[in-house]
Amino acid sequence: METHISMKKFICLFCLVFSFSLLQAQDTYVVNGVQLELKKEIDGKLDLYWNIIDGKYRYFVKTETSTFLELTNTKKDGKFQEEYKDLLNELTNASMSTKRLNLTLFSLKEFIDTYNGTVDSSYQSTVKRNKLMFRLGVFGGITNSPFVTNPDNLTTPLFGGELEILDANQISSHAVFLQIKHVLEQDELQYSTTELALGYRYRFINKEKFSLYGNVKFATLNFSNVTIVTEDNGNFTTEDLNDTSFDVPFIFGIGADIRVTENSFITLSYNELFALFLDNQGNFSTDFSIGYKFNL
Repeated sequence: METHISMKKFICLFCLVFSFSLLQAQDTYVVNGVQLELKKEIDGKLDLYWNIIDGKYRYFVKTETSTFLELTNTKKDGKFQEEYKDLLNELTNASMSTKRLNLTLFSLKEFIDTYNGTVDSSYQSTVKRNKLMFRLGVFGGITNSPFVTNPDNLTTPLFGGELEILDANQISSHAVFLQIKHVLEQDELQYSTTELALGYRYRFINKEKFSLYGNVKFATLNFSNVTIVTEDNGNFTTEDLNDTSFDVPFIFGIGADIRVTENSFITLSYNELFALFLDNQGNFSTDFSIGYKFNL
């Protein structure tokens, strides 16, 4: 049984990692004789490109002569050389201060966007300050509570609510959420819990009408109740145990949003597929829910 469950965990992890890697299409460019897949972030007098290559963020600018130049920040004798500042000073004729410029995507975007706007009156800025959007949702479904003892693999109802926080300037791929969920008990499985969770969501398919995403709940607070029945010479006694537990379990799941109006969505979720720091108790997840959420 353990081998069977472990294999299912491995398959789920592979699917999630593969899904998270399905990013938007990238174009291939030749930079110093090497073909690189890069994302274009800024289009103007100076273009900004970037990507994660071999696990490292790399940034490039393209000049009006279509020359690609890499922005680097090498370290020598324990000190960063900040070559990217020297290069941008040269390309912009030192018209803008690079003193507080960081080698990060957002900082470079702001710098190059501002420069393009000062040298080209027809340039349309593409950089927007982040503005948070909030979505409030409710949901209900069933679960077999795979991380608690459930020898008969029974399912019980669940319901809850969620507050999702994302970038309002675009259909953001990234979001965080706060969730409250209550799992009801039944006669055959006298276990119930109320869970408060903080999590992260990544939309690897992110369209206006439909999105498919992976969830990870990285912090949970559970208020649980379980009834234990014991037998002694034919006499049965029951004991109610209440427990409060805080965990950092990294529980993974998947879900989808289907837009039904301009500001509302039907949600579908398949949760508790596996956790990095909680043991499955022998049952593969049967944790499904359907819900409704709307923009605040």
